[in-house]
Amino acid sequence: MLLLNKVAVITGGGSGIGESAAELFAREGSKIVIGDISSSAESVVAKIRHKGGEAIFVHCDVTKEQDVQTLMETAVKTYGKLDILVANAGIPEKKGPVHELDLQDWQRVIDIDLTGVVLSNKYAIIQMLKNGSGVIVNMGSVLAHVGQINSTAYSASKAAVVNFSRSQAITYAPKGIRINCVSPGYVNTSLLEKLPPEITHQMIEKHPIGRLAEPSEIADAILFLVSEKASFITGTVLHVDGGYTAI
Repeated sequence: MLLLNKVAVITGGGSGIGESAAELFAREGSKIVIGDISSSAESVVAKIRHKGGEAIFVHCDVTKEQDVQTLMETAVKTYGKLDILVANAGIPEKKGPVHELDLQDWQRVIDIDLTGVVLSNKYAIIQMLKNGSGVIVNMGSVLAHVGQINSTAYSASKAAVVNFSRSQAITYAPKGIRINCVSPGYVNTSLLEKLPPEITHQMIEKHPIGRLAEPSEIADAILFLVSEKASFITGTVLHVDGGYTAI
């Protein structure tokens, strides 16, 4: 088991990539703390427990500093320490050109997709410094690295997450904390079911591999980065994008 006796906090762990990561980490021996705004995460916890794993759900709005602090402290109070953070919570944006931008739409995406990551890192690191070790994976996106028509807040937030991760990696490397970023391509989650087929087809065409990613494939990449197999990797961005950014 790659994560035997480790304690992992996963924000946005109630669905999609976060759900896949939580279930995978549990199979690899980790105790799981899911922080999510949706009570749907309780079903993920139930599945993990049914298979013999240990997991709890903590309601957490990552835009609220007290919620994030409580999430990390609850992990430590329940399991004694905090080894891993996957800062995965995020939302898509309402696309449109910047001259038509609604500032409230912008701010909501920035608050969740960027500030939520920053707060999650802050309070996880406070706990990890007590251990003298820890691993963080922040979720980026292909749109942190390439442009897309009518993408404003989402692209900006993910690009910021990528360079935030690099900066914090070199800040905390001497303290025994590794920080990396995963940038997925488009992923086959429930969100895509609401899109017209032609939009989904356009998404697929952007990936030379000829399909979308499955959440489990992104989770596998995250697992690698938080495991000891990646013990000399920090400050990097792992593109899991089916060749999207290689074009």
